[in-house]
Amino acid sequence: MKAVKKVTAAAPADAEKQLKTFIDKFEPKHQTLIRAVRKALRKRLPTAYELVYDNYNFFVIGYVPTERPTDSILSIAAAADGVGLCFIRGASLPDPHKVLLGSGKQARFIRIESAKLLATPEVEELIAAAVAHSKAPLPTTGKGKLIIRSVSAKQRARRQPPK
Repeated sequence: MKAVKKVTAAAPADAEKQLKTFIDKFEPKHQTLIRAVRKALRKRLPTAYELVYDNYNFFVIGYVPTERPTDSILSIAAAADGVGLCFIRGASLPDPHKVLLGSGKQARFIRIESAKLLATPEVEELIAAAVAHSKAPLPTTGKGKLIIRSVSAKQRARRQPPK
């Protein structure tokens, strides 16, 4: 059984500080990309909760209308080999431009090389569709809260091994 540290609610400044340490584990180019994608998603989804998981395989920031993980809309997923945007119910989203990858029964994803990808019409449409298909509506007012949900004691390397 994997050791997972359940995290109790932290003050916003403490959560941001902890988030920074998670992101700092990655190569500089991925750190920059994760921060840029997060900034773009905060701007696009200002009332969403950000649920953070520093798990064995991936570092994840989920965007959710409530504090319940089952209500997740999409998430940033990062590993040593790159950063992706996961659409939790992507299999049921319209994808006329065929940008979603994966073949699971529920989730689909896109690989992100630049945060500018989020501003393309194809990805904007997918984000809008994901929000529209959400189990719960996003709050119409307020600011979403950053919540560190869990941290795995053991993790895969967050940086590529030297070649």
